[in-house]
Amino acid sequence: MRKRLTTTGALARPVRLDGPVTRARPVTLVALVTLVAAATTGCGGGDTAHAAASGPPASAHGSGTSPSPTPPPPPAPSHEETLEVLPAAGSTVGVGQPVSLVFDHPVTNKAEVERRLTVTTDNGTEGAWGWLTDPSNGHERVDWRPKEYWRPGTKVTLDAALAGVVTEPDRAVAASRRTTFTIGARQVATVDVPAHTLSLERDGRVVKEVPITAGDPAKYPTWSGRMTLMSKEGTIRMRSQSVGLGNAYDLPVQRAMRLTTSGTYAHQAEWAEGYIGSANRSHGCIGLTTADARWFYGQARVGDVFEVKGAGATVEAGNGFGDWNLDWARWRLKSALL
Repeated sequence: MRKRLTTTGALARPVRLDGPVTRARPVTLVALVTLVAAATTGCGGGDTAHAAASGPPASAHGSGTSPSPTPPPPPAPSHEETLEVLPAAGSTVGVGQPVSLVFDHPVTNKAEVERRLTVTTDNGTEGAWGWLTDPSNGHERVDWRPKEYWRPGTKVTLDAALAGVVTEPDRAVAASRRTTFTIGARQVATVDVPAHTLSLERDGRVVKEVPITAGDPAKYPTWSGRMTLMSKEGTIRMRSQSVGLGNAYDLPVQRAMRLTTSGTYAHQAEWAEGYIGSANRSHGCIGLTTADARWFYGQARVGDVFEVKGAGATVEAGNGFGDWNLDWARWRLKSALL
């Protein structure tokens, strides 16, 4: 029986050159919302029984007590709220993928938005909504993540009854949305930065370990912590100027897999093959040899988890899908309904 649960590096900012981008495809809600306020019933006219007690009744054409004027309705919001819903309907994603609604503008009415969201699973998965702000672009989002990584094979449904909900003064969402998706195999990539290795585990068994290079610990340390694969972007162009690193690099990068919105990737790094497996010299990304990048790119799925150990500071929860860097108690405090 289905159980309904209601709740919620460097770095390079790239330009995609070619190849398909695979991600938990968003559903975009763009519409102008008109809200109609309900009219208030006015107070009644004079009561003739009471009037008789104090004097003669007013004639049919008299001036009895006039009804109170009906207050005007509040103005309807005149701006639309653009919203991404992830992952897309019908998709299969990794065990770290949260349900996520990303807003283009600040949300001041968080509690009402959260009340309108329902997540249902076919196996009673325990989870909760939490509100986050992306430190890279300032976008607010509300995510629903389980207490632990998803169980493979779980069927998930999101009902977002947001039609007419005001997110901030003079801005509202138009349409409600329903979406379903499935959880795939449990794939976790463990990155041991001091050992220069990446180990892919699938359903509890190590499939393969490959050498890597990570961020230079003295200059550009890679983020530590748990990052969820956001998208597979093929070949992109990485420019150091886009992340404040001057003219350090400007080059095409193949088999790019995004881990944070601030620009952390795992990718092919053929120029670094002389020290992959022996030294950490990147600007914060995780570099693989051409052969290993080709293999890993073919295995990876959006929503898979990268657990990075022995690197720099822990990535913020809002920087990409870093939700898993908060323990369950701290995650639950992110709800607007507490």
